[in-house]
Amino acid sequence: MVLFLSLAAITVASCKNGSSDKQEDKTSSTVDLTQNPDYQKGLALVQTNDCLTCHTVASPSTGPAFAEIAKKYHESDVSTLADKVIAGGSGVWGQVPMTPHPTLSKADAEQIVKYILLLKDQGE
Repeated sequence: MVLFLSLAAITVASCKNGSSDKQEDKTSSTVDLTQNPDYQKGLALVQTNDCLTCHTVASPSTGPAFAEIAKKYHESDVSTLADKVIAGGSGVWGQVPMTPHPTLSKADAEQIVKYILLLKDQGE
C-alpha cells in the first residue's frame, strides 16, 4: 500500500512539473519586438519622417493603422509596399491618398515596411 501511494505521489508530481514547464515555455516564447533590429531601425525612421501624421500603431486615423496593414500583407510584399510608400497613392484603404515620399530611399522605405509588418498583433 505504501509503495502504491509513493508511486501515485511521484506520478502526480511529475505531471505537475510537466504542465508547469509547458506554461513556462509559453511565457519564455513571448517575443520582445523592441529587441528586433528591424523594429528599432523602422521605428526610428517612422519617427523622423511624417508617418505618424496619418498613421498610428493600433487604430485607424487619416490612414490605416500599422497593425491593419501588417495583417493584410506579408514579408514577400516588402518591396512592393516600399514602392507604394515612395510613390504614394489611394484606393487600397479608401479614397484618402497617401502622400508620396520621393526623397525616401528604397532601403529606408523597406525598413519602414519591415517595422510595420512586425506590428501584426499590436492592434488587439
